[in-house]
Amino acid sequence: KVLDSKKLRPGKGKARNRRYKMRCGPLVIYNEDNGIKRAMRNIPGVETACVDNLDLLRIAPGGSFGRFIIWTEGAFKKLAEIYGTPKGGAPMKKGYHLPRAAMENADLARIINSSEVQSVLRAKLEAPVSHAKKSNAMKRKSVMETLNPGSTERKAALQKASEKGTSEFTEVQKAKKARVEASKKHNKQHKKGEETFYKTLMKAFEAKAAEAAAKKEAEAEGEDEE
Repeated sequence: KVLDSKKLRPGKGKARNRRYKMRCGPLVIYNEDNGIKRAMRNIPGVETACVDNLDLLRIAPGGSFGRFIIWTEGAFKKLAEIYGTPKGGAPMKKGYHLPRAAMENADLARIINSSEVQSVLRAKLEAPVSHAKKSNAMKRKSVMETLNPGSTERKAALQKASEKGTSEFTEVQKAKKARVEASKKHNKQHKKGEETFYKTLMKAFEAKAAEAAAKKEAEAEGEDEE
């Protein structure tokens, strides 16, 4: 499986002594060589390392945990001498102690949801009331359509009615022409001659003015006779 994964490396790395790339296989960690290194060097993907010189890039290549590691008995025993045990210090590292867990119970969700913790917590705060952002209907077509349904279609129809060559423009011009002709016909029939509204109104005033003038003349003649 490791041998089948051997592929040509993309980019300039081909010219820098790393022409091919291949998956990692198991890692064999030993205390004493005793021919282990020579035995494993010809197996594709298998790497070896001494327990005294452990490398994080070999134990977790690419920062990914979970590599298959094979420990020899001597290497496993020497770990206690290098790093020590939880009860005692490390003989080969002066002043070094294995890190101790800060929490005895690592189930944080269980601790938070326990009755002891929940009983002393403050009540949950309610989120503040948020209001929708106001939008100007004169600038946003979607808001205008909500307030005034059909406004978009009416606006498009008005725009087409003002463009020459469209059927809407022709209909508007026909209606305008018919309206002008009807206005002319009405004016010719009702606003010319002696029977117009203005002349009829003025005749009423003229008759009343003539009556007042005749009355004054009669009064003046009566005074002269006396």
